[in-house]
Amino acid sequence: QVQLVESGGGLVQAGGSLRLSCAASGSIFRLDDMGWYRQAPGRQREFTATITRGASTVYAASVKGRFTISRDIAKNTVYLQMNSLKPEDTAVYYCAASLRGVDYWGKGTLVTVSL
Repeated sequence: QVQLVESGGGLVQAGGSLRLSCAASGSIFRLDDMGWYRQAPGRQREFTATITRGASTVYAASVKGRFTISRDIAKNTVYLQMNSLKPEDTAVYYCAASLRGVDYWGKGTLVTVSL
């Protein structure tokens, strides 16, 4: 019903920046919260950041002050600006969205941070 497609991942050196995008399509009359999760090699998937329709944001402690989540409601798109990247940020980043109490997930985009 709802499709989410992430883009913007890639290889970057420690201290560099990347901007991820997530575009939603399908039955998206009104999406509620949108956000990002990530899964590092050998680790469980973990919460990264969320944003509401009212632009309230919540960040994981590990990324607070370095990452910024934003949203373009008209374009049904959410972004994650990642600055001061560390090797520990290496992971597959997944977009998530909530619609009328139902959660949807993208396929993920790989971010690799080298030393």
